[in-house]
Amino acid sequence: MATAMVPVELPDRAWQHAHVRQALRSRDIGAVFRHVQRYGGTSQARIAMAVGMTQARVNEVINGRREVVRLDVFERIAEGLNLPDDARHLLGLATGRERRTGGPAFELASFPEVVRVYQTQSAAAQDIREQARTASEWDVLAVRGLGLIGLKDSLLRPCLTGPQAASPRVRVLLLDPAAPALAHRAAEIGESAESLAGGVRLAEARLRELADGGDVAVYRYRTLPTWRIIRLDSTMFVSAFDSGWEGYESATYKVMETPHGPLFRGFRRMVETAVADGERTV
Repeated sequence: MATAMVPVELPDRAWQHAHVRQALRSRDIGAVFRHVQRYGGTSQARIAMAVGMTQARVNEVINGRREVVRLDVFERIAEGLNLPDDARHLLGLATGRERRTGGPAFELASFPEVVRVYQTQSAAAQDIREQARTASEWDVLAVRGLGLIGLKDSLLRPCLTGPQAASPRVRVLLLDPAAPALAHRAAEIGESAESLAGGVRLAEARLRELADGGDVAVYRYRTLPTWRIIRLDSTMFVSAFDSGWEGYESATYKVMETPHGPLFRGFRRMVETAVADGERTV
């Protein structure tokens, strides 16, 4: 007979600490479990009972030997730790009331397009490169894009310049150095506007070198960046920009195109609008 899951009871104020809120944003469940241990004096066995895991699995998560990536497991953890609604939102889940009543918000698990969640872009790097090596179309929506495609050791550039590289059509969208949104974004991440604008111009110069030997176009957009998007044919890797951290530091969602799914179509529409409204520089 299965053992009933008994939630861990912590006061709501336990979830207001900055470090645990950052752990929830980045879906660092090991850090979340360690917080529950310290704040509530909760054993690994008690956490395991609450979230429907074995103690051995909880130990692996706490010590960084295993990541949690499945959305149904995130939901089970939220239930087992009795997360308040604002903490559930940081984890990317609907509120408890909306989940139970089928209200206007839905769990991410309701969207079959989201096939995997990575804690950061670096955790998704191998998957992104594997997709890029065979994709015929790339779209990259970034701020300056140096870590994605602008520099020789960036995430995607080796997939364009390697000996076995295909010749995809590449469109890169970067934040206009002269736009007010760039100064706003620079302030959000604690960088000078001059430095951020210089990074955009450097990326454009490096991408101009790629354009000489391939189908590479660069556009400038002027709106405040919200989503960092890498589209590789019918697969997207999406992460969020927010105040205080870069897109590569936030959770990365792998989104697959499906016949009726709204997410892939919505993100692609965002890219196409930015291309249509943007200024082509390369």
